[in-house]
Amino acid sequence: MLPALAVNLLVIGGPTVSSIFYSFTDWNGITAPKFTGLENWIRLVGDDRFWRAIGHNFIYLIIFLTVPMAMGLLGAFMLSRVRRGAALFRVLYFIPYLLVSVITAQIWRNILDLEFGIASALNGIGIHWLDGVFFFADERFALYSVAFVDNWHFWGFLVVLFLAAMQGIDGSLYEAARIDGANAWQEFRYVVLPGIRPTLTFALTIVAIGSLLVYDYPFILTGGGPAGATDVASLLVNRTGIVAREAGYASALALALSILSAIFLMLFGFLRRREDEV
Repeated sequence: MLPALAVNLLVIGGPTVSSIFYSFTDWNGITAPKFTGLENWIRLVGDDRFWRAIGHNFIYLIIFLTVPMAMGLLGAFMLSRVRRGAALFRVLYFIPYLLVSVITAQIWRNILDLEFGIASALNGIGIHWLDGVFFFADERFALYSVAFVDNWHFWGFLVVLFLAAMQGIDGSLYEAARIDGANAWQEFRYVVLPGIRPTLTFALTIVAIGSLLVYDYPFILTGGGPAGATDVASLLVNRTGIVAREAGYASALALALSILSAIFLMLFGFLRRREDEV
C-alpha cells in the first residue's frame, strides 16, 4: 500500500499543507508570499460574501438530501418490480449522468429560455403560467433552478446505485413479507430500506460532499448571479484566488469550507452510529 499512500500524500497532503501556510499570508499566487498572521482569518469572519455563499451551499445540501434521494429510491424500487425492459429503463435513467455538465446546462438553458423555450411553447397554446419568469436571472428562482438542473443530471445515478443494492437483498425476505400480507409501502419500509442501509449511508455521504463542494452548474448557468443569488463557496474561492489574485485569502476561504464540511460529515457520521446502536 506504500505507493498508493505516497501518491495520496503528494497529491492531497502537499497542497493541503501549502494551503494552510498560504492562508496566513498575503499572496497573489505569483510573487513571494508575505506572512500576515491571522489577518485573512479575521477578514473571513466578517466577510458577508462568504457566509452568504455558505448559506447557499446548505440550501443546496438540504435540496439534495431530500429530492434526488427520494426520487432515486422511488425510481429504483419501481424499477426493481419491472420484469421486462428493466435494462432499457436503467440506461435511460443513467444517460443524463453521462452527459458533460456544459451540454446538460445548455439543454436546460434552452428549455427554460423565456423567448424560445417552454414558456414560448405554452404561450402558443394560450397558457401563460411562465410569463415573466426568468429562471436563471431572477434572484427568487435562480438557486433552485440551478439545483433542479443538477438534480436532473444526478438522480439517475442514484437510481442505478440503489437498484443494484436492492437486487442484492435476499428474495426470501420479499416472499415472507408478501405472505404476511405486506403492501408495497410496507415492503419498501421494512425490507428494502433496512436491506440497503449501507448503500443509503454511502449515497448520503457523497451527496453531502458534492453539495458542499458544488461548482460546475452554478458556474456554467449563472456564474454566481444574479446579484450573488447562486454564489457558492467554491465559486467565491475561484473568483478570489484567480480573478482578484488574492490567493492567500482564497486559501483561507477554501480551508474554512473544508473545516465546515468535515464538521458536518463528522456530525452526520455520529448520528448514523447512534441510530445503528439504537
